[in-house]
Amino acid sequence: NVFKKPAAVKPVTASTSSNDQSEKKRWTLDDFDIGKPLGKGKFGNVYLARERKSKFVVALKVLFKSQLQSHGVEHQLRREIEIQSHLRHPNILRLYGYFYDESRVYLVLEYAPGGELYKVLQQCKRFDEKTAATYMAKISQALKYCHSKKIIHRDIKPENLLLGANGELKIADFGWSVHAPSSRRTTMCGTLDYLAPEMLDNKTYDEKVDLWCLGVLCYEFLVGKPPFEADSVTSTYSLIRRVVLKFPHFVSIGAQDFICRLLRKNPAERMSTDDVLQHPWLLENTRPEISEEKK
Repeated sequence: NVFKKPAAVKPVTASTSSNDQSEKKRWTLDDFDIGKPLGKGKFGNVYLARERKSKFVVALKVLFKSQLQSHGVEHQLRREIEIQSHLRHPNILRLYGYFYDESRVYLVLEYAPGGELYKVLQQCKRFDEKTAATYMAKISQALKYCHSKKIIHRDIKPENLLLGANGELKIADFGWSVHAPSSRRTTMCGTLDYLAPEMLDNKTYDEKVDLWCLGVLCYEFLVGKPPFEADSVTSTYSLIRRVVLKFPHFVSIGAQDFICRLLRKNPAERMSTDDVLQHPWLLENTRPEISEEKK
């Protein structure tokens, strides 16, 4: 079995208190009405679902045990579930719980009706600087929270960013993104776009890899494609290792400075999340808070 002991989880209700031990309910598939598919991945699919008792709408990620076992990722999945189920931040997708049967593991996740930020970026081609800065501020706040808990995401990219009902940004896929690769970066070359130099060279790395990803992400937001995109694996490797950066004319000097301070080969030279949140370009361009954090 992927999981040795049954999951004791509380029902998904907004009012469920974390210290309420009166009801320890074990979910089964019968507890959910299953709706339309939201996405497909290597190890399973994600569906819109509603918990029957509470009528609470969730995203149900269904992973096949046989696939998890054949790829040797059961331990990773277990660890990532443990990580995400304890995270509480308005810009991080909630994992409410999990359950499983003989053949599948089910993750009960917060539903983000706005879908992937990547699809929005595709439609817009690129974001204006105010939109990009506002998103960067939210992601940076969420990463600061993660890093304070010694958690490194390692896979920040547009496909792993979802949008809530009011357009609020949610970081998703804490590790099981590798189990559900996006159809977007199907080539080996594509998967390298966000890799930090130290990861490419198999060196030990820390939370600074997330700061590198932040720089790549900001560039992609503003330009519409990642900075080190090339037509071969070797070329991409080389551009990343040498940090070859070219900016189109429409990217402001402030945005260029912001990105360059993140895309440093030496991790120690990259901005921290505190530096990011205090950078003049971010402060000047971040839109004022809308009533999004209702949590």
